[in-house]
Parts: sequence; C-alpha cells; structure tokens
Amino acid sequence: MNNTRFATALHILTLLAYKEHEWLSSDWIAGSINVNPVIVRKELGVLMHAGLVKSRKGKEGGYALDKNSVAITLADIYLTVKTTNVLGKKNLLPNPKCPVGKDINKKLEGLNTVIDQSVIKELQCKTLKNFAENFH
Repeated sequence: MNNTRFATALHILTLLAYKEHEWLSSDWIAGSINVNPVIVRKELGVLMHAGLVKSRKGKEGGYALDKNSVAITLADIYLTVKTTNVLGKKNLLPNPKCPVGKDINKKLEGLNTVIDQSVIKELQCKTLKNFAENFH
C-alpha cells in the first residue's frame, strides 16, 4: 500500500495542535507539507466531517482543532482517512480451481483484519497531543 493520507492528516492535525491558539490557512498548511493546497483542503474537509477540525471564514479565518488534542487518538485519525487494507488489495480473479486460488482472498481478508486491529490497538494508546509534543 502506498497511501499518504494518514501522514498528510497527521501532519495537518499536528500543525493545528502545535499552533493551537491560531487559525491556520490551507495555503500555510500546504507550505509546511509541500503539497498543493487543494490536497490539504480535501483532507481538511474529511477531518471537519469527522469533527476533528473546524473552520472560520474571513480575513482572520482558517482552520483549528475542533477537539482538544488530548482527546484525539492517532487511531481516530487513522480510521478517519483509512480507505484501503494495510496489506493492500486482493487479487481480483484468482483461479477458482486452484487449491490456493479458491481461498486466498478469504484468508487474506482474515489476515488484513488481524493486522488492522493490531494497528488500531497500537494507535489508540497515542494521542495527538503526545505526538505534537515531539515538535516543541
């Protein structure tokens, strides 16, 4: 799997936690990540929908955390942006006559579930506040 959504969302939220008393623009956030502001705005929309971020319009507007950083776990972030399995996609058309091919996707799905639950369990123990403190 080659997906940067978790890294991007964590970067955004860490910036908002690091500058918790400021409203940050999507352009400023994008400059920190070194990506197009459109990508940042897309992820901000997802994070707002999840109740992690709020926005304010106008000259003094921007984005800020909508929850205290101690109340946001890294698992919350992971589950908000997760779109694929940790181990990647399954093969679409394995041979149903093959002893491996006929069951590989069921077995792979079970393995993905175990690995995903392990990742979530580990991330639940870490808060955004703890992560953001690495940058002070």
